[in-house]
Amino acid sequence: MSKSDPSDQSRINLTDDADTIAAKIRKSKTDMGVMPDPGESLDDRPEVRNLIAIYAALSDTTRDAVTAQFAGQGFGAFKPALADLAVAALAPVTAEMRRLMEDPAEIDRVLRDGAERATAIADPVVDEVKRIVGFWRG
Repeated sequence: MSKSDPSDQSRINLTDDADTIAAKIRKSKTDMGVMPDPGESLDDRPEVRNLIAIYAALSDTTRDAVTAQFAGQGFGAFKPALADLAVAALAPVTAEMRRLMEDPAEIDRVLRDGAERATAIADPVVDEVKRIVGFWRG
């Protein structure tokens, strides 16, 4: 998984459905080895290190805990577990993204509301700066 790779297959998008997320994880690049033991160096296994980091982040645990759970197992055991975890963790986000994408008026309302709140905060600051530098004529 890579956010800088131009391929859509290299990342999970917020608009991806559950099947797409699972397929991307199943197809993610790994090596021919097995899951490492806790504390084992992953300097020469960047793809494995990345997938372990994703699992740890989504499960709110440590990388060592993930490797302890899956140590010595093949990726045939790890990737489906990661896919299930990712689908479950991202389900609320993807559902909200889908809802927003289907309702452009709601997006416009949220943007308008945000702009109004930002203006209410920024205008007094801008007025004070103008007064301090001598641009105030009031």
